[in-house]
Amino acid sequence: MTSLRIEVAGQTDVGRKRAHNEDNFSIIAEFGLYIVADGMGGHASGEVASKMAVDTLQEFFSATADDPERTWPYKMDRSKGYEENRLITGIKLSNLRIYEQAQRNSKQRGMGTTIVTLFAVEDGVYVAHVGDSRVYRIRNDQMEQLTEDHSLLNDYKKMKHLTEEEIANFPHKNVIVRALGMKDTVKVDTRFEAPRVGDTMLLCTDGLCGPVSDERILEIVRTQPDLPAATNQLIEEANMNGGPDNVTAVLARWVE
Repeated sequence: MTSLRIEVAGQTDVGRKRAHNEDNFSIIAEFGLYIVADGMGGHASGEVASKMAVDTLQEFFSATADDPERTWPYKMDRSKGYEENRLITGIKLSNLRIYEQAQRNSKQRGMGTTIVTLFAVEDGVYVAHVGDSRVYRIRNDQMEQLTEDHSLLNDYKKMKHLTEEEIANFPHKNVIVRALGMKDTVKVDTRFEAPRVGDTMLLCTDGLCGPVSDERILEIVRTQPDLPAATNQLIEEANMNGGPDNVTAVLARWVE
């Protein structure tokens, strides 16, 4: 892994139907940390929540990089290593800050955000997420979703075998069952991946993976070697398909 380096590009766009952009993303190369957040809540407070998530995580990583002995706001999970705990703790802290801010300000009550992150460490990468923003891995011309949507639709899919038609007509597609800011605590899903040369990972909001099919996403990433051009093309594709939501894409590629 140490002989591999990571190329990264990211972009966000308001889309065709929304008045403002409630998505946020950050590429923090010094920590190998890449974040995408999709905010929700009226009065543009989704924008506030997604920015708080990104800023809090960045701030926590800065603080713990300078002082690894620093006391954390949460106990470490002994079944996980230091770096994975560090990522989970940063996300839990983001959750608490958003929740507390919403409790203080009645206009922001109910605001929240999804979050997906990649955290590159010496021997691989940790994927962490809350909500329905996604991480995909493209390897050997195949694309695999590495995250599981925390959504009502996904819960229904697991309980009942829905047909394609039932999925398409599902009335509560946008209902998220887990997000940052909903409660004062949150469960963060994580997994570890060992990338190979040529692997590309895509972090995106549902403004991309909703309007654009997996097959088309794969085709764009596969055929466009330039990462900034590929992120641009993904966003253009979502907008060509109606751009119903804000759309954000971050691509990370492992090269020799």
